[in-house]
Amino acid sequence: MKTAVITGASSGIGQATALELGRTGWRIIGVGRDPQRCEDAAAKLAAEDIENDFLRADFDSMAEVKRVAREIAALADRIDALVNNAGGVRDKRYETVDGFEATLAANHLAPFLLTTELLPILKQTAAAHGEARVIAVSSSAHEHMPAMNFADLNFENNFSTGAAYCQAKLANLLFSKELSRRYAESNIVAQTMHPGVISSNFYSYGDESMKSHPGAQNGAPPEHAARTIAWMATSPEGGSPGGRYFHDKTEVEARSQANDDVAAQKLWEMSEEMLKDIRSSD
Repeated sequence: MKTAVITGASSGIGQATALELGRTGWRIIGVGRDPQRCEDAAAKLAAEDIENDFLRADFDSMAEVKRVAREIAALADRIDALVNNAGGVRDKRYETVDGFEATLAANHLAPFLLTTELLPILKQTAAAHGEARVIAVSSSAHEHMPAMNFADLNFENNFSTGAAYCQAKLANLLFSKELSRRYAESNIVAQTMHPGVISSNFYSYGDESMKSHPGAQNGAPPEHAARTIAWMATSPEGGSPGGRYFHDKTEVEARSQANDDVAAQKLWEMSEEMLKDIRSSD
């Protein structure tokens, strides 16, 4: 049975994607933060006879990301699609228990760590079944960040909610590009998508400008983005070559800063360095 791991699967786009793929016969391993929402989402999938497991993790903590990666590995020896959907925006600068700026941690470092921890299963799946796909939910917000702020990835200086979020979404694109470059020969296909303006609780965690964003009340339903993610996970068009960017089931061109091979490699190397102590811990 094909298996999808979906982060942020307890609500919004993630839950809608779980339903889209589950209805076509896929097994779902969902990851969410809130215990009650995870329980409710699992029941919703089970009511449609969708085989599922839900795991809880707070992606502000890299130890929790590492733990949930181990739990996923214990549940499945096959991952056909890893959907890195979890993320968010903050109302001000927060520092995580690991010392990272929270927007960068949840939107980039957590999916980087989860994906790299799951690489052995992704490789095994690709070897046995032809390919494994890794899909990142990014945003057109990347267009507003001219380049990664490599001198201060954690925004210790001149922090703004918008800049931190736009940088994190640019990081999603660069990570997918470098993941695709490094593992194309292993048939791991990494793609990125822009969901569009979607109504969800995403905006409620931001500052006042985010809370008043038109999408908070008037965006498209989560199912709109979920249909594109499911199409990217299943269709021939969503497969090789990797490193591409999609919106509404159509490949679109990301801005030049998202196609910078040097920046993509540098971000990977800096991310590894930032996470080296966590990765080496028990």
